[in-house]
Formats: sequence, structure tokens, C-alpha cells
Amino acid sequence: MTTVSALFDTPAEATNAARRLESVGVPASDISVVSNNSDNWYSDPDGNEVANDALTGAGLGAAVGGAGGLLAGLGLMAIPGVGPVVAAGWLAATALGAAGGAATGAAAGGLVGAMVGDGVPEREANVYAEGVRRGGTLVSARVEPALVDRAQAVLRETQQVDLAAREAAYRETGWDRFDPDAPNYTADQVRDERGRYL
Repeated sequence: MTTVSALFDTPAEATNAARRLESVGVPASDISVVSNNSDNWYSDPDGNEVANDALTGAGLGAAVGGAGGLLAGLGLMAIPGVGPVVAAGWLAATALGAAGGAATGAAAGGLVGAMVGDGVPEREANVYAEGVRRGGTLVSARVEPALVDRAQAVLRETQQVDLAAREAAYRETGWDRFDPDAPNYTADQVRDERGRYL
């Protein structure tokens, strides 16, 4: 399996990319979506009070992924260094170091460690994680060798972020790499960051 990933400025763009990956044959169970939720753009459809747990970094026993399709498995949780996120799929569970549905913390910044462990170059993984921290949405898929070219083509055809340009923009602000101990972005900071690129 090869991991293909893309960062998006809006959850809607990421959702479109995930659906397009499914349409070319990538199973929903092999697609992950991780989206910053500091501004509470997504709320639990069951009305569960989860935002406070996510904001304090506590784990949430939300199911991710699942037979009902990728988007049916969305759950609210917190990822160390990123903060509250809406997530589905294997990447979120790996980033959390989930055991029994509870976050146990993760080495190497959670999301970065999970991506590097799945073959994403460390430099890119740091930019992806920082992108989510600042309000973006990550789509990452484990793809069979026969589908890699098609999956990469699908992502190129979407409104994904130019990762090199975004990294350069972050570096202009003094950013060097994702810091799992950095403070979470506030709702206002996330809105400002998204507004910078939309």
C-alpha cells in the first residue's frame, strides 16, 4: 500500500476529494479525513457534549471509519498539538494511539508520527499537521499499487493546497516544523488563517 495525501482549506473541498477517491475504487476504510474543528464548524449529530473534552485534550470514544462509508464515521476528538478535530478513518485512530477508543497520547506529535509511519516523508507530514492545526483538512488514503496513479490524478484535479507554497508561507512566519506542544489555534485564529488563503 502507498499513502497519498492532500491538504485542503475547507472541509467541503476535502469531502469532495474523499468521495472522488472512493469513485475510482479506493475503499472508504482506506481513506482518512482529519479536519480542524476549533471554530466548531461541525457538531456531533447525536448532540453529545464533546467539545469540552476535545478542547482539554481528553480522548473521545467516537468511532471512526466504518461500514457506513467514510463520512458516516465522522467523530469529534482531539489530536495532540492540533486540538479539536473532526476525523474519520485509520489515520485519526493511529494519530491518537487509540486503545479502546480513548486517546493515550502519541509520540512524535501524533499526526506526524502516524503519517511518517505510513510512508509520508517527515517534512511533508510536518506541513500537513501544521496545516490541520491552522484550520485545514487533511485527506490521506492507503492505496493499492494498481490505483496509485489514479488516486494521485484525482487529488491533482481537486482544490488541494500547493504544499510547497504553503510550507514557504509558514516559514515566512518563523515556523520550522510542527510542534505538538504549541498552543491550539483559537476559533478566531482559524478563521483568520482560512481567510488568508480563500
